[in-house]
Order: sequence, then C-alpha cells, then structure tokens
Amino acid sequence: MSAHEAHVPSREEVISIITRPIPKRLAMASAVLAVVGFVIFLVGVFMGNPRAWQAFHVNWLFFTTVSSAAVAISASQRITTARWSRPTVRILEAMVAWLPVAFVLLLLTISVGKRSIFPWAVSPPTIHEKALWLSPVFFTLRVIGVFALITSLSVWFVYRNVRLDVGIMPEWGSAWAKGIRDRMRAGFGEERRELHSTHSMLGKLAVVLCLVFGFGWTVLAWDLSMSLDYHFYSTMYGWQVFMGGWVVALMVNSILVRLWRKALGAEELILERHYHDIGKLCFAFTAFWGYLTFSQYLVVWYGNMPEETHFFFLRMIHPWVGMTVGVGVLMFVLPFFGLLGKAPKIYTPTMTLFALCSIVGLWMQRYVEIYPSIYAAATGEAMTAAGNAATTVPDSTFALPFGIMEIGTTLGFLGLWGLCYLAFMNAFPRMRVFMMTSPYRDEVQVPVNPKTMEPLPAHE
Repeated sequence: MSAHEAHVPSREEVISIITRPIPKRLAMASAVLAVVGFVIFLVGVFMGNPRAWQAFHVNWLFFTTVSSAAVAISASQRITTARWSRPTVRILEAMVAWLPVAFVLLLLTISVGKRSIFPWAVSPPTIHEKALWLSPVFFTLRVIGVFALITSLSVWFVYRNVRLDVGIMPEWGSAWAKGIRDRMRAGFGEERRELHSTHSMLGKLAVVLCLVFGFGWTVLAWDLSMSLDYHFYSTMYGWQVFMGGWVVALMVNSILVRLWRKALGAEELILERHYHDIGKLCFAFTAFWGYLTFSQYLVVWYGNMPEETHFFFLRMIHPWVGMTVGVGVLMFVLPFFGLLGKAPKIYTPTMTLFALCSIVGLWMQRYVEIYPSIYAAATGEAMTAAGNAATTVPDSTFALPFGIMEIGTTLGFLGLWGLCYLAFMNAFPRMRVFMMTSPYRDEVQVPVNPKTMEPLPAHE
C-alpha cells in the first residue's frame, strides 16, 4: 500500500473497535439523575403542585421530539442511499430506545396528569368543533394511536437495520437483549441476498416512516401543545414543533459522535469529514428552523387577527419575554452565524458550544409553548373586543414559574433518557458494520430484485 492510500479497516478491526467497553459510571450517573429527578417530580405530584405535571409535559415533548426525529433522519439517509453516514448513523438510531418508554410516559400524561396540563380538560371549549376535537375519548384514542404508529415504525426500522449487523457479528452485548439478538440471527441467510432484501424493504419503510413522522407530529403538536390555547391556531405550528426536534437531534449527534469517537478510539472510522458533514446539516436545518419560525410570526403579524396575535403577545410580556427572546437567540442567531464557516463545524469546542445553544434553546421553546398558555390569566391574557386586540395590564409581580420542580424533572428525564440510550448502545452493534465492511455494500447504489438478484430497470 502506497503512502497516499488510506487504510480501510477490515470487518474484524471494526468489530474490535466498536465492542470496546465504556465506563460503567456513565450509566450510574444517569441512574442517579433519574432517581433524584423523579423523586422531586413525585414529591410535587403528591403535594398537589400542578407544575410537576407541567414540567413533566415540557420534558416529554423535548426528549421525544428529538428522539423521534433522530430515527427519521436515519430514514432520510436510507431514502437518499447515503454512504457518508454509515459510521455515525447508529449513534442517531440508538435514540429509538427512548420511544417505548415515552409511550408509557404519555399514557400517564393523558390519564393522571391531564387536568394539570390542559385547561380544556377542566373547562371544555364552548366552540362546537373544538369541543368535538378535544372530547376526551377522541383525544385519547387519537394521541395514543398516532404516537403508537410513530413508535412502532421507528422500532421496526431500527430493528431491521441492526439485524444486518447482528447477523454477521459474533455474540456480543448486554445479557438483557440476548433473546432479541437471537431472533435477529434466526433465518439470517447469505450475505448478498440479505443485503438486497433488507435494503429494498428499508427503502419502502423509510418513506412511510418519514411521512408518518411529519403528519403524525403535526397532529401531536396540535393536541399536546397548541391545544393548551384552544383559541389559537396556525397551520405552520406542527412543522415548527417537529423541525425543532430535527435540528436538535442533529446537534446532539454532533456531540455524541465526538464522544463515541474518543471513547472507542475510533479515529480510523469517524473522520474529520464526518464532523464537517454533520455540521453542515446542523447549519442548514438551523436556517430552515429560522425560516419556519419567522414565517409563522410574520403571517400572524400582518394578518393582525386577535385569535392569533394574542398567542404571541402573551409570550412577549412579563415574565415570558426573556424566555421567548432567548429561544430565538439560542436556536437561530448564535448557531446560524457561528456555523457559517467550515472551521467552527470541525473544531470540537465551537461545535459543542453551538450545539448546546440549540439544545437549551429548544427546551426553552417547549417551555414557552406550554407554560404561558396555562398561566395566561395570571399574566394578563390578551382580550379581544369588536375585532380589536385589547389587553389587560399584566401583573408585574407575577414571577416566572421556574424552579426546583422544572430543574429536577428535567434532570430526571435526562437521566432516564441516558439509561435508555446506553442500554441500546451496550446491547447492539454501535456502528453499521455490515454496510461498512460487506464486499457487496456498494451494490445498493444500483437496486436489484431481491428475489432474482438481477439489476432493476432504471425506471423501477
């Protein structure tokens, strides 16, 4: 091999790298956060503090939109038959481990915690159409059905991807998932045929998953976020909600890729160009998030309709204005201008800084989506009369409802999310070994019939 040729790691070398143990203290720290955080939450619940469930709902939306978007991003890589992301995309796919847990937590929200979160659960809307849409049975069935579909498709997509890697690797991973790995290996056939049959099936599944992700989270955004203010409506609201999760999933990935590269000593597998490519995606979708957010605000501003403007007016008065402005600065201004060049996308301190800005910014966005609508009366909600916006004077003594309940519950969710993520990464291959090392891996650029193994005509 000449000095100018890059070393391509063999399958055995890749497996030896990705199976290296990681410190157990990470799982221990996550468990401590989860226990402490949920103890604080439960104390709040038993003391009758409604902010316990409100903080619970904010964090559910934050962690779940990000985790669901991570799987959708992976699906988009299959739709485009991307090759560049093969060493890094499993780091995104592992977030799927949160979704089954999130489903259980959602059941708690819409059963036990509903009256502390949704004003219409206490005082049903008087508008007939909205009363019908938010009727308890219809609301519950719709929310459970939509999120169950998103979760099922996400788990199925990741399962089929992971199966390829488990099928060619020696037994490795946490004992709790041994039965799952055994089922994955059952019936695993000849490598070339498994590649094409799985790739073909995943192509169809990825398209369905991305469509369900977009439509499903639009409905969930209406029901779980926008409905808290049932006088407000915006056709762009759902987009703005799930694209925030998409942006932050990429930002989280930019941090985790660096951490896994260091933890596994995977310098030969995760390269500087991967940092740059992920950074470019972070920048591009930050710009798109800014476009969506400004477009929604602009339409409401020039329309000047009281049923729309009160939503933004409320969030631009005391005590919410700081949080609202902070969302724009952290989610758009800093990462957009900070990531304009190539160097900040590659240099770990700068990329980490701007990624953390987006992560904190999205949490604040979820907060201002939920809390002001619940506490509208206390802050002087915008009133309408004869088609003109008339507002009461807000009570300047009303303090921002942010304290130990919000911080503790957030830490609890972070710890539980970390436990789910680490459980997945310790149980299944941490990279797409099959697609990185199979001698047939680049055949997927020219689709074949998985039954006959003959190339398909271009129009198919």
